[in-house]
Amino acid sequence: MRVIIATLVLMFAANAAASELVWGFKNPRFSGQGYSSHVLSTEQLQHNRKEDIKAKAEAEQRRIERELENTTLNKFLKNVESRIYAQISKQMVDAMFADCSDSCSNTGTAEIEGSTITWVKADGMITLTIVGEDGTITELSIPASGDFSF
Repeated sequence: MRVIIATLVLMFAANAAASELVWGFKNPRFSGQGYSSHVLSTEQLQHNRKEDIKAKAEAEQRRIERELENTTLNKFLKNVESRIYAQISKQMVDAMFADCSDSCSNTGTAEIEGSTITWVKADGMITLTIVGEDGTITELSIPASGDFSF
């Protein structure tokens, strides 16, 4: 029985093959093969990491600024400021289009946050001139009657 088993093992055994063992560095920094692409990819990874850190810091700064702008006090102040400007503009428009003969003023000036707003009523037209902080001049001409038709 042992002879049969030994014969079968020898018949079905695969031939063993060997090759020469070759050893080399896997890191291209030591082997020299592909070193330039290795350096470029390393530099690209470092650059991307720095950009990601910078983008995250900027996003966090913008989030903090938004959070500070959206406090209840800031919302209240913006609302009050908006209503004050609306009231100033209403008073200015009422003065421009006042229906009176000689007792009303034909000119007016207001200075708001560094900009000067001047209006002059003459010859059936109201000329509104706005001089900005940086010196830019905007001029509007409006019919003095206040009758607008579209």
